[in-house]
Amino acid sequence: MAKCPGSAGFWENVIFVQEAALFLMYQVVMKRRGFMGQIAGSAVLGAAGVAAGQENQEAGALVTTPAVVMAPRPDGVEVVWAVSRLSRGRVEWKGDDGSTGTAAADRFGFVPQGDEILRVRLEGLAPGAGYQVRAITEAADGKSRHEGPWKKFRTLDPAGSATNFVIWNDTHQNEETIRKLHQLTPGGDFLLWNGDTCNDWHQEDWLVPTLLNPAGQDVSEGRPMLLVWGNHDVRGKWAYRVPEMVATPAGRPFYAFRSGPVAVICLHTGEDKPDDHPSFGGRVAFEGLRREQAAWMKEVIARPEFRDAPYRVVFCHIPLRWTKERKLETADYGNGNYDAFSRASRDAWHDVLVAWKTQVVISGHTHQPAWIPATDDFPYAQLVGGGPQPERATWIEGKAGATSLELVMKRLDGEIAERIEFKPLG
Repeated sequence: MAKCPGSAGFWENVIFVQEAALFLMYQVVMKRRGFMGQIAGSAVLGAAGVAAGQENQEAGALVTTPAVVMAPRPDGVEVVWAVSRLSRGRVEWKGDDGSTGTAAADRFGFVPQGDEILRVRLEGLAPGAGYQVRAITEAADGKSRHEGPWKKFRTLDPAGSATNFVIWNDTHQNEETIRKLHQLTPGGDFLLWNGDTCNDWHQEDWLVPTLLNPAGQDVSEGRPMLLVWGNHDVRGKWAYRVPEMVATPAGRPFYAFRSGPVAVICLHTGEDKPDDHPSFGGRVAFEGLRREQAAWMKEVIARPEFRDAPYRVVFCHIPLRWTKERKLETADYGNGNYDAFSRASRDAWHDVLVAWKTQVVISGHTHQPAWIPATDDFPYAQLVGGGPQPERATWIEGKAGATSLELVMKRLDGEIAERIEFKPLG
């Protein structure tokens, strides 16, 4: 039995030992399906296509998922939804102040169109204002048209005096957990999904229901969504398609924003083993991405809205610190072993995080909730969420105002696992 979080360890070891022989690959896929069932029981989206999100994909339906409101910014959002055939799309919006508009063109002058995914970027909205949006879809053959329901959201307000937000992590396609999280999660300025939405992307038809309609839920209702990539989100031969379905504020897998008094930097920690590990099949190249993020962060923290922010938070899927840290020279990636924390990311980013006076790094990955206070060597604290099974899952609620930033980690039964408070930086 693999020891790493989620299902990756077993798959990786089989590939490492047995190479890529076709017959053995077939056996691996069959075994992996069984392992995924063990991780999430009958709640996992399996290769047989038994997924709550797929119940929207009945024969003949033009639109197959809710319109997901993603990547909130002070001046807008991006709306992403799935269709069953070649279609054109647009987004209509209306503000609480009575303003209205339509977004119906992409950056190349085309009407947004596609045969699986439609994406529309809204721009020019007012910061910190309330809006509603709905997606309008028309089949390219002119035979079908769909008007989606209106959905509420607020644009980010960098100058606001307060903010509230929610964090999920490591849902791994567990439908029971996702439904409960959706039920418990209040509306807010944003929902940040802190990595490992899936077990892997070895089957292409897992992408749409997992990312845009997980467990049949409209997860961005009342809270626009942001995604931080986890190591499982980059696994499998179809992982390269995730950026088609997930919008980020600047179109990159790392980004920064200000929401009220909280400045946020979201980073991509990559995989939990070196890039050249045989299990990755030459598909990943995260060493360069870590260096790029380090250089980018130096520019970000010099901006006034980040340099002077009262609260400073970093989100990344793999922790930068852990409760038991083995030495680099003793790292062993055989027998299902993996990195519980990303030493490569920490080595690349530590100096910038210290210079910025980062207060806390919030992560997932280990499937073990943990709170690691700041020290002299590591002046940024580390908060880690739980795992995919309902009995191990957690969610984090953040509230910030003039006097404090409070983070409360809760289990699905309502028990409080951690309650942490930060005072504003001078």
